[in-house]
Amino acid sequence: MPQRPPRGFHARRQVQRQEQHSFDWDRAAEREDAGAAGDGRPSLRSRPVGEIARQIKRNLSSDPTLNNVWIEGEVRSFSRSGAGHYYFDLADADSETVLSCAFFRRENRGMAVAQGDQVLVHGSVDIYLARGTLQIIVDDLRPIGEGVLQAEYERLFRTLEEAGLFNPARKRPLPAYPKRIGVVTSSSGAVWHDIQQVIGRRWPLTPLTLSPCLTQGAGAARSIADGIERLNLLTENEPDVIIVARGGGSPEDLWAYNEEAVARAIFASDIPIISAIGHETDVSIADHVADRRAPTPSAAAEIAVPDRAEEAARVAGIRQAADHCVDRLIADEGYRVRLGREGLERAAPHPPTLRVEISQRRRDLDQAIDRLIGAMQARSAANVLRLNALDPERTLQRGYAVVSNAAGSIVTSTAGLAADQDIHIQFADGGIAARTIAEPTREGDHA
Repeated sequence: MPQRPPRGFHARRQVQRQEQHSFDWDRAAEREDAGAAGDGRPSLRSRPVGEIARQIKRNLSSDPTLNNVWIEGEVRSFSRSGAGHYYFDLADADSETVLSCAFFRRENRGMAVAQGDQVLVHGSVDIYLARGTLQIIVDDLRPIGEGVLQAEYERLFRTLEEAGLFNPARKRPLPAYPKRIGVVTSSSGAVWHDIQQVIGRRWPLTPLTLSPCLTQGAGAARSIADGIERLNLLTENEPDVIIVARGGGSPEDLWAYNEEAVARAIFASDIPIISAIGHETDVSIADHVADRRAPTPSAAAEIAVPDRAEEAARVAGIRQAADHCVDRLIADEGYRVRLGREGLERAAPHPPTLRVEISQRRRDLDQAIDRLIGAMQARSAANVLRLNALDPERTLQRGYAVVSNAAGSIVTSTAGLAADQDIHIQFADGGIAARTIAEPTREGDHA
């Protein structure tokens, strides 16, 4: 939105015009008398048309009030050239005064302009030398009136929506603890000061990088887009989140954030962007494209960083929970240790009881040993008796003898003897050698 001229501006300009010396063509001859011919006729100095036109162009170019001018009027005689340039007249609704305007393609970017629109144009006054006509070279055009603005808003909204700029799937999450925040806003406005204050209060660990830009007026949209691009091109101290912010204002003031250049720059950003344009009720196209929308610039700063008080409380809560968990583990382990100790104490014998139990077990063991020895002695005596009964010596003592042949084998039957066979007879007190003299008789044989 153009800034209104200071109070008394038109009055001062009127005085300046009155003080200027205008050229009186009716008295031009009198001022040229010094150069009159000898015949008494005045000698008038003439100049070419082109020179006068160029002089007018230079005068227009050197007047700052005509090089940065906002003009409000109605579009008439609108035409679009094949190259995309717009040509139209700008007229007052209640008069026949018109100004020719040229709005070239690189500036208009195909925006919608129609016959009868009430518009606010910005540009510079110039003279078209080929025809000698005065015209306004327009570099910014804004519709006037809610209906016209809304129509342009809806047209661009539909275009960008079809291009996928509003797709929720492409919106990126914001970093929980940003290392650096870039801010695209005016360096002289209150927004930059407010964001600094909020960040300093909530999370002073995060530094800020300002990418200054125009926030309204001619070239604001391009300036905002350039500010976003500058932050994306940083190779040192690059931010990991960007805030695009502007304070409140009229729809015309905020219109730069509804332009395609800004929307495309936000969409192309490699860094997540928070938009904070105007007040809570102001919703711009930039808000729809950004990864996150904030109702105000201060709210954007609050969204971008955590609150140190809340984080301190959260950390304290985590520490308290950890302490409680450790205390509970210690208590549980202590309880298990106590249970183990009590079990050991119950399992360990009482000394007096242990002595009684040992004495009883010793007696039981002695008795068991005695019984075992008695049983072993009884088995030994029985074995001795059996051995004695089987002892050949005892048999010999009872009058028996043992006969063996020359090979030393015991002869247990007469079948093992023959006549004239050497034998050995063993008695209890010794043995003798002997020889059989006759064939031994066998049971059943006759003598």
